[in-house]
Amino acid sequence: MSDDENNIDDEAREILSRAGLADEVEASTKKERGPSQASQLVALAREKYEMFMSEDGRPYGVKKDGANIALPLRGKAGLRSQLALLYTDGSGGSAPSQSALADAMTVLEGAAQAADPRVPHLRIGRHHERIVVDLGTADGRCVTIGPDGWERTPKSPVLFRRSGAMKPLPEPVRDGDGLARLGELLNTDEEHFRLLTAWIVACFIPDLPHPILTFRGEQGTGKSYAAKMVIGIIDPSGAPKRTAPRDIKSWATQAFNSWALCLDNVSIIADWLSDALCRAVTGDGIVDRALYTDDDVVVLEFRRVLAMTTIDAGARAGDLAERLLTIELHTIPDRERREEAEMDRAYADAHPGILASLFDLLSEVLKVLPDVELTERPRMADFARVLAAVDQVRGWKTLESYKATARDAVADVLDGEPFAQAVVTLVDRSGPLGVTLTASELLERVPTPDKLPKKWPKDPTRAGGQLKRLAPALRTIGIEVDDSKRGPSPKKQRLYRLTASADRRCETASPASPNGSGSAVTSGNRGDAGVGTLASPTSTGGTLGDAEGDAVLFAASPQDTAPDLREHSRGDAGDAGDAEMQPLSNAVTCTECGYPIDVTEPGQTTHPTC
Repeated sequence: MSDDENNIDDEAREILSRAGLADEVEASTKKERGPSQASQLVALAREKYEMFMSEDGRPYGVKKDGANIALPLRGKAGLRSQLALLYTDGSGGSAPSQSALADAMTVLEGAAQAADPRVPHLRIGRHHERIVVDLGTADGRCVTIGPDGWERTPKSPVLFRRSGAMKPLPEPVRDGDGLARLGELLNTDEEHFRLLTAWIVACFIPDLPHPILTFRGEQGTGKSYAAKMVIGIIDPSGAPKRTAPRDIKSWATQAFNSWALCLDNVSIIADWLSDALCRAVTGDGIVDRALYTDDDVVVLEFRRVLAMTTIDAGARAGDLAERLLTIELHTIPDRERREEAEMDRAYADAHPGILASLFDLLSEVLKVLPDVELTERPRMADFARVLAAVDQVRGWKTLESYKATARDAVADVLDGEPFAQAVVTLVDRSGPLGVTLTASELLERVPTPDKLPKKWPKDPTRAGGQLKRLAPALRTIGIEVDDSKRGPSPKKQRLYRLTASADRRCETASPASPNGSGSAVTSGNRGDAGVGTLASPTSTGGTLGDAEGDAVLFAASPQDTAPDLREHSRGDAGDAGDAEMQPLSNAVTCTECGYPIDVTEPGQTTHPTC
């Protein structure tokens, strides 16, 4: 009997009331109907599940006597479908109506809001000093790793959530040297393999930023397959490799539902995606309008493990480059190439042993990590501490390797920035005291290509902004940028002081090579912390660039030409007379702003702007 048939309309109620029969009919009707389906669903849910809200405002339910897995109230694999199954099993096969389920969900959302918020983790969680890894099985089994070792556990001590993108992890089994078996599946050298191993270990530590793993190599190096294997070790998925997202909303959806994911075959990184990747490394939250509402919002919070494959990702922003960890893959000769089905079998067979060896190493790292102290802290300092712990346990040098790859990534960024190359040239030719100038003077004095590249600043404001953005990358190659001073009134223009470190001056003032030019360091032969991204001087002098805006950077002091930085003269390191570069002119301190100036006229004691 439907609800409509059981209801007594107002006219019928009035007639029955006059006859004195309304109360009896109403009682009889209620007796026949019993509790509604929605009421039964709510009672069933509250008996078997605990409702709560996550800290980002999403309602969940977790089974009281089952796996410690949070089920969203809505969705295909959520509490709604579980309740429908329970109701059907308990009512002799009668399924609840969609309207009853919707009403029940509304009531349960209210119950969730009344409870204290909780944090459901995705794949990896922390429980005191131990790390918990969700194996993704239906019964909620997990592995816990601590300083005293690791063990398999039937129920997780922390709350996890699942997504449709997740697949189960195999149970780890000690079966020989799992790391050696992983090395056999990858075609990289020992140094990069050790660095990759340390990165994977760090990926099982949830509360720190992880650099973006970048597999780089030409076609035929197995980048995509290597990325699929590595992501599968950490967080197996039906789609471990993804194409670059088209917008921030699709990116947020992907990142929210996977602990680790890979963007495959990246050729160009849009500015918005570069920013999104940086935020996902350190922790991100994206606000979006809730479905079917006008003013309610949902928040997607995540910190993720990211990987990327590329031949050449093109120009990258400096902040993204500082968050990359690049692994170079070698070309696989045709005679050594293996079929993908064979690789799949070898990987599936090795996966449990690989996990066991990684967890053994992770346990050792957790034991020594509290006592690890860094004398120098790079940009990703938390990750660097993990590398130092791995080095202490294994006797490796992964921290040194990571610093070298970070320097290379920053140097690659500067290679693609003609204005940055021009600034490097200006500083390297300015002696130990460097230069102090305004943004407009900077535009006038840097070597300027005949045809300005697209990224070349069009005015002083843009020049100052671009210099500020490039400052971290320039600092990595030994060039300091200080913009804390201003000139005197009335203009009070910002002054930029650009100086090269002593190590960099020694590098750029190295003895002349047999052909008479300085021993410059390029992106192809860089490798020292103080080495900049410099190109060797050409035989025709120091003019910058061609139609594409490539800049030629100098590694020697000027010759006998007039000391005007706008003249692109070529020098010889032999003219310097010592290990340092010879300044263009005698430098004195400005009596107004206190910064050194290059004296170009007799008796000059202040900057032109002062």
